[in-house]
Amino acid sequence: MPDLFAYTDGACSGNPGPGGWGVLLFAKDGATVLKERTLCGGEADTTNNRMELMASIMALETLEKPSSLTVVTDSAYVKNGVTGWIHGWKRNGWKTSAKKPVKNVDLWQRLDEAQLRHDVTWKWIKGHAGHAENERADELAREGMAPYKPGKS
Repeated sequence: MPDLFAYTDGACSGNPGPGGWGVLLFAKDGATVLKERTLCGGEADTTNNRMELMASIMALETLEKPSSLTVVTDSAYVKNGVTGWIHGWKRNGWKTSAKKPVKNVDLWQRLDEAQLRHDVTWKWIKGHAGHAENERADELAREGMAPYKPGKS
């Protein structure tokens, strides 16, 4: 059984502003890549955090059958949120510990739903630190953002 990985990234030009998300999905057997797939998309008016969330959501929603995979993100917001904060938010009716509504609740709920059918290991890596797969995900996020940047048709 190959190991599945999803490297995810989000980008924004201005925050808020035009944004994009990118995903590099691949199946590996040891060091050999067996299959690779790339995904990207964007929005005209969004935030970096929303694009980081969308990248993880799309990685999980794209998998057609329940899978065991590692999602690698350079977003501490996504990693800490999905592995820690989300449990309290759900207990508190999607409110923070300060009783305020959770920001981006629509996407947190979608991510929570998307990960239910998979066995997901979440891993954080430092962005822009020479990780080839993370750099590819960043390029895909910028590609997804490109149609939404001013002056593009």
